[in-house]
Amino acid sequence: MEPSRWDYLLSTWRELDVPEGWRAEIVTDDAIMLGAPLEDAHCFIASRVCSELHQAISDDWGVYQALSIRLPLVGRLYVPDLVVMPEDVVLDRSQSPSPAEAAFLAVEIVSRSSMDTDRRKKLGGYACAEVPLYLLIDAWDGMGPSVSLHEQPSNGRYKHTSIVEFGEKIRLPEPFDLELDTSRFPGPDKWAS
Repeated sequence: MEPSRWDYLLSTWRELDVPEGWRAEIVTDDAIMLGAPLEDAHCFIASRVCSELHQAISDDWGVYQALSIRLPLVGRLYVPDLVVMPEDVVLDRSQSPSPAEAAFLAVEIVSRSSMDTDRRKKLGGYACAEVPLYLLIDAWDGMGPSVSLHEQPSNGRYKHTSIVEFGEKIRLPEPFDLELDTSRFPGPDKWAS
């Protein structure tokens, strides 16, 4: 039996020799994309969010950076900037890469090179995988730096979105029950040129 397109891409992804600091993702139907090492401002935001999330999660969950998650229904494999997932799922080698549907929250921090991917492609992919919450942190939003929380996935779309500007707080609902403070998020002037 001939392997499916998804199986072929996944096995190719597994065999890649990706340089340290780079990330390989399957974001489209027919390509594996390499992402460059992250900028300092990007890493700073990830650290701030990670710190706040750790205070709000259960002891048997983790906040993972650069954890590969699979979305086989749409033939994708993403490496979110942060993902909250049960520890037992992450440690289950039979499920590697971890299934997106086990995530409680996916976080993407938009870089200039990832605008379309994070804003459109991953938004739809996470909704199709029914990841309950998708947090998009976007210093490059044309209306000004913003944070969007997408909730209630259904039929490949999120039914509710809350948006705040950098500097404001955004509420993450249960199971987090957290007001995420964005006041220290660096705007575009703090990113590399």
